[in-house]
Parts: sequence; structure tokens; C-alpha cells
Amino acid sequence: MAVNTNQGDAQHAWDLMKTITFAMLATRDGEKIRSRPMAAYIRPDEGLIYFLTDVRRHKDDEIAQDHHVNLGFADASAQKYVSVSGYAAISNDRGKIKELFGTAAKAWWDSPDDPNIRILKVTPEEAEYWDSPGTLVSYVKMAVAAATGTRPDLGDNRKVAI
Repeated sequence: MAVNTNQGDAQHAWDLMKTITFAMLATRDGEKIRSRPMAAYIRPDEGLIYFLTDVRRHKDDEIAQDHHVNLGFADASAQKYVSVSGYAAISNDRGKIKELFGTAAKAWWDSPDDPNIRILKVTPEEAEYWDSPGTLVSYVKMAVAAATGTRPDLGDNRKVAI
């Protein structure tokens, strides 16, 4: 599938990410790929996706070795998915940490002043999204397609530059 540059499709990818809010962040650790769920702070106006991270965790070291990352956003109940390829950087921007610090962060740190908090900033290069009409409708369409020998229309799938 070719990457398109349609701004409407790119905006739809950003909107899906904002709706889903959590992503599986995949990094490389030598030969292994590791993923972990993280709360995402989506900023399409900046062209960035932020995460709060802890300097004592391995992902910071992994990103220092290889800054290429993948983010997997999924809302399985609504059949909406986004995969983002990009690159990451770690920052100690205390102002941005205070801006992003909220309820999700309080599960891990007592305050935004914790010296172990860092910003993980992802600059997306491209995204691919799948936006289906929902589980029940998709199953019905698959059943009809199977019965009629046709291919089901399961919603939109686009690969976009963002």
C-alpha cells in the first residue's frame, strides 16, 4: 500500500490516536523488540506524540541505542487501530513534564517534580490506520461476503505520511 499525503487522512489518523489515548510503544533492545503500554499525549498541532517515562526504566537506554520506534493504538471494541512509525527522543524538559502531568501520571509518580520523570517525544513519520464500522457490522459483512463469494468492505484502511 502506497503512502498518501492527503491531509484529511492524516488528520483522521491523529483523531483516532487522540480517541484511543493509550499506545503500545515498541523499541529495540539489541535483536529483540519490546513493547509496553503507555499513556499518549497526542499533539497534532506540534506534529508530536508525548509520553511520560521514568529514567530508571530500560526503554530510555533502548531509545538511546536506536531511536526508531513503533506505536500501536488499538480500540478493539470499536475496531479502530493505528500503527505509527517514527523516531523518539528523551528530554528532561521540566515545563513540558508539568504541562503533561495528570491523573495517569499520578499512578507512577507523586508529583511532576519527581527527578526521575522524563519526556519521551515521538516524531511520527507515517501511520497506517484501520477504521471499521464496528465488530457486529464487520462480522455481518464477512458472513455476507463468505456466502456470496465477494470481499467485505470493512471500513477505511490508509497509510499516511504525518
